[in-house]
Amino acid sequence: MVPLNNPGVWFARQLVSVSMGVLGPPLRGTRVEQVRSGAVRGEWVRGPGVTQSDRAIFYIHGSGYVVCSARTHRGIASRLSQASGAPVFTVDYRLAPEHPFPAAAQDIETAYRWLLGQGYVSDQIVVAGDSAGGHLAVDLFIENARTQTPQPSAAVLFSPLMDLSLSLAEAKERTRRDPMISAENARKLVSLYTGRHPADHPRLKLGLAAGTALPPLLVQAGGEEMLSADAEYLRALVTQAGGSCELEIWPGQMHVFQALPRLVPEARPALRRAGQFITRAWSSRDLSLTEQAG
Repeated sequence: MVPLNNPGVWFARQLVSVSMGVLGPPLRGTRVEQVRSGAVRGEWVRGPGVTQSDRAIFYIHGSGYVVCSARTHRGIASRLSQASGAPVFTVDYRLAPEHPFPAAAQDIETAYRWLLGQGYVSDQIVVAGDSAGGHLAVDLFIENARTQTPQPSAAVLFSPLMDLSLSLAEAKERTRRDPMISAENARKLVSLYTGRHPADHPRLKLGLAAGTALPPLLVQAGGEEMLSADAEYLRALVTQAGGSCELEIWPGQMHVFQALPRLVPEARPALRRAGQFITRAWSSRDLSLTEQAG
C-alpha cells in the first residue's frame, strides 16, 4: 500500500493505469469518443463492430473513489460492449481526495440524467460497475426511487463495495486473506472519500426500504476476495426489499477479475455471462412491449 498523501495517490493512479492497460487493454477495433458536456465527463466506448444504438450501458468504475478513471476501464468497457452489442458510456466522476463525498455520487446522478436527456429511454439503459462503482450504482437506484426517476432495465455489478466501514470485509478476512489488499488499507483509501461524515449517513450506509423499485441485478465476485461478503450482503438487501439479484461467486478469483483477461482466463466467460444477462433484460423488455401492443 502506497502512502495516502498527494505523491502516493498520484503514484497509485499511474501504477493502476499501467497495470490495467497491460492486463486488460481494449479489444482491437474499439472506438472511443470523449464526452465533455456541462458537468458530465466521460467517454463512449464501442467494441469491435458495435455501432450507434438506442441502447446503452452506463459504466461506473471503482477503485475506492480515488484511483481509476474512464480511461483505465476502457478494456472492460470494450468487452462489455462487444458482449452486449451496445455502446458503453463510462463516466469520469470526480475523485477523492480532491473531491470528497458527495462529489462522486452527485456526478453519477448527473450523468445518468444526462443520458436520459440524450434520448435514451431508461429501460434501454443497463448500469454496470465495479467495486466502489457498485456502491455508487446502488446509491443511484435509491435516489432514482426517491425522486421518482425511471430506473434502468438492469444492473451488472462486479465485486461491489457496499459496507464503507469495511467491517464485512474485515470479518471475511479472518477466514480468507484477500490477495490484493487488506481491509484496513481499503478502509484508509475509502476514508479519503468519506472524510468526517458519519458511517450511518444514508448515502454512505445504504438501506433499501421494502417495496423499493429496483432493476434486476447480476452480481459477480471472486471467491478469494474479502468483498464477496459485500456481494452476499447486497443480494440479501435486494431480496429483502422485494427485488431480484443473481449472485455468482467465482471460485479462486480475485477482486474485479473481469477487468484482467490477460491474467485471468475466467474473465472472458464471466463477461459473456454479463453480456447474456444484459441482452436477456433487453429481450424481456421487447417481449413485454410486443405483448402490450398485441
